[in-house]
Amino acid sequence: MHWFLRRFPVVLFAVGLAVIAAALVRALADAHDPVRRTAALLIALYLGWVLLEARVTLRTSRGESSEADRGTEVLYGTARFATGLAAVWGPLPWESWSPLLLLPLLPLAAGIALRLAAIRALGRFYSHRVRTVDGHRVAQDGPYRLLRHPAYTGMLLAHAGFVAFFLNPLSVAAFLVLLVPALVRRILVEERALAEVPGYTEFARGRRRLIPAVW
Repeated sequence: MHWFLRRFPVVLFAVGLAVIAAALVRALADAHDPVRRTAALLIALYLGWVLLEARVTLRTSRGESSEADRGTEVLYGTARFATGLAAVWGPLPWESWSPLLLLPLLPLAAGIALRLAAIRALGRFYSHRVRTVDGHRVAQDGPYRLLRHPAYTGMLLAHAGFVAFFLNPLSVAAFLVLLVPALVRRILVEERALAEVPGYTEFARGRRRLIPAVW
């Protein structure tokens, strides 16, 4: 079990990368269709995002398993994979192209930018696996000035945009039934671990978790 938990991120990363790349190739094969070209654009952006997080994914896989994670890494990773898979391999709902089809690019790009900014602000303390390390400190720079978990806000925002374009019953269900609950569960588990970090309680008291003034 420990071996599985340690290797799960890199295995899922490799499989997810192959699935997304194959979807991009399929979309590009029909690039004469403007709807497919737009789909290829979104898939390429999503693929680039996955690659940008590759270093963190590989670093996490080399680390020791953490009891504090409580299996949320597997749940969260699987939910993200299922949402992306259902989106890119489901039927496209659009029969003709419209400039409105570019709108989902906005939350997708904004969510990716927010997540990467949060990861950068955390630096070496960021991990796909819930854990604390020696000298762990509370990040209060960048998006952490406003939210406790901006990386997860970015994750949800980006996938909301992605699913809005690749709109089908499976992608919507995966997003709402798998990804959102998985992230909520992970946040609650993570906050339990972070409560041991000096200053976190005071940090959390002045900030919402995901959405300002909401939760």
